[in-house]
Amino acid sequence: MSDTILKVSGVSKRFGGLQALSDVGIHIERGQVYGLIGPNGAGKTTFFNVLTGLYTPDSGSFELAGKPYKPSAVHEVAKAGIARTFQNIRLFADMTALENVMVGRHIRTKSGLIGAVLRTPGFKAEEAAIAKRSQELLDYVGIGKYADFKARTLSYGDQRRLEIARALATDPQLIALDEPAAGMNATEKVQLRELIDQIRKDNRTILLIEHDVKLVMGLCDRVTVLDYGKQIAEGLPSEVQKNEKVITAYLGTGH
Repeated sequence: MSDTILKVSGVSKRFGGLQALSDVGIHIERGQVYGLIGPNGAGKTTFFNVLTGLYTPDSGSFELAGKPYKPSAVHEVAKAGIARTFQNIRLFADMTALENVMVGRHIRTKSGLIGAVLRTPGFKAEEAAIAKRSQELLDYVGIGKYADFKARTLSYGDQRRLEIARALATDPQLIALDEPAAGMNATEKVQLRELIDQIRKDNRTILLIEHDVKLVMGLCDRVTVLDYGKQIAEGLPSEVQKNEKVITAYLGTGH
């Protein structure tokens, strides 16, 4: 089995007269935390949205775990094995934490509509298994005691953890985290780093977009840097930090 989880090349995307992405590609190995960084307007979120089916690319090739996939729709990407969180938290506010994770888990269920309507023994058994696994995931991310709390009542940091638990519930090949540290205080960032590190130790693979460069450089195995929709650097964090193009992009005029 190949150790390559995600192989993407030649991705371009235009919005009217704006060339948002130009020939971007990344290669992520199993068990890596892979960082995607760049100044505001660099194209990070556009690239993320292309990978996860929110935007249709103008060009590009996509392979997940050695198999081609087309990022043409969000639900198809989820079925293929990519789960994502969002920069702006998107939870079902009036559902409990447990119910939010169960929603994510349902993408891997087998019982159809008839089973749900008739509440067949198979459906009930599967629902019980979903609830059990969802509770395990809440425990895993550190908020198991809040299973019966409505999502809107959780602290900001715990809502972020809940999003990650819901993403994990889909049994993804790749977890794509969109600025998970945004809005967190220092303590919450430390806890987030510990959680991401634990996820990696459990041989899961993560693509991380993050403005907190210190967090990225201290956590990621490899990093790609975008600027004005173009890939200006890729490599180990220690290499990327010394790249003159990266230094100019972050510190030079125009940013």
